[in-house]
Amino acid sequence: MIIVNKNGTLIHNKKRYKCALGKRGIAKTKREGDKKTPAGVFSLGAVFYRKDKIKNFTTNLKKFVIRKNMAWCDDPNSKFYNKLIFTNDKKKEKLYRRDSLYDIIIVINYNIRPTIKNKGSAIFIHLARKNFNGTMGCIGLKKKDLLNILKTVTKKTKIKIIG
Repeated sequence: MIIVNKNGTLIHNKKRYKCALGKRGIAKTKREGDKKTPAGVFSLGAVFYRKDKIKNFTTNLKKFVIRKNMAWCDDPNSKFYNKLIFTNDKKKEKLYRRDSLYDIIIVINYNIRPTIKNKGSAIFIHLARKNFNGTMGCIGLKKKDLLNILKTVTKKTKIKIIG
């Protein structure tokens, strides 16, 4: 179990890690674009990573290399809402970024089955900014901390986000 609290602490295997949360905190009720991290218990999905920036790492989760045309659909009017898509549309949530935030990400299975329009999309555990500034709703960690956590999580690992 991974536990995340409103104080910006992530706990896994009795270790505490500083983390970034949504700019507007943790919420029991989430809407697309509200800059809040959703409260609840969720499973983990696949790991996506930039092989030009992240060389060798160990995880029991499925791993996928991020390609330049990969994005996550955050358009509630699309039939692909909250799903991985392949596009060159610059308006989409591109996974291949200039900054390092998405060099490695774990998908949090939030609003997946079923996917509800406008409930929120693209909730990830990804790299944090140096100052741990708030995210758009994701959880941000230091690179070494995220890589450490990846070594021991499995498909059965749950993340509990407490508001």
